[in-house]
Amino acid sequence: MKVILTQDVINLGEEGDVVVAKDGYARNYLLPSGSAIKFNKTNMAIVKSRNTSIELRKEEKRKSSATLAERLNDLELTLIVSAGDSGKLFGSVTSLMVQDALAKEGIEIERKKIEVSSQMVKMVGTYSIRIHLYESDFATVKLNVESEAIVKLKEMEAKKAAEAAAKEAAISDRATARAAAETAAKVAPVEEVTEESTPVTE
Repeated sequence: MKVILTQDVINLGEEGDVVVAKDGYARNYLLPSGSAIKFNKTNMAIVKSRNTSIELRKEEKRKSSATLAERLNDLELTLIVSAGDSGKLFGSVTSLMVQDALAKEGIEIERKKIEVSSQMVKMVGTYSIRIHLYESDFATVKLNVESEAIVKLKEMEAKKAAEAAAKEAAISDRATARAAAETAAKVAPVEEVTEESTPVTE
């Protein structure tokens, strides 16, 4: 079915584009959701009358896309997941998991735009995740996948090290205080009795 898009639709086209969609997709989704209208002379005339505003919106999207691309390309995400001793994941990393991690950074991205296949991330390690932004613009996010067990072990070791350091510091402080007290006691002034200060009796 030939339709005119009234908004951007991933993998199909942008607002104002005339596209051919499968009948079922057009009838069950595009038209009912308001994402498209039927292609005819009347609707085409309406869209053409809005060309200026459509182009302005597209330009704003391009600028926004460029700004977001810079931020994403510098971004480094970390996902902590369940994994075996060999580093193999119990399951796999999905686009939804990446979407949630991005949301925590204050970045909202449609899941369909995040390119993560079910077989792409199966081991702990570092990966490059491609994200489609607008038109032909893409960004690449660095993704660190870490084992939950290893992370917990590192946290426990860090906690023990911090406790040991605190204990050592406390012992050192007590020793320093004791040494200072002993030194002070040794050099305390002793009152001298002189002839001038001794009373004379007749």
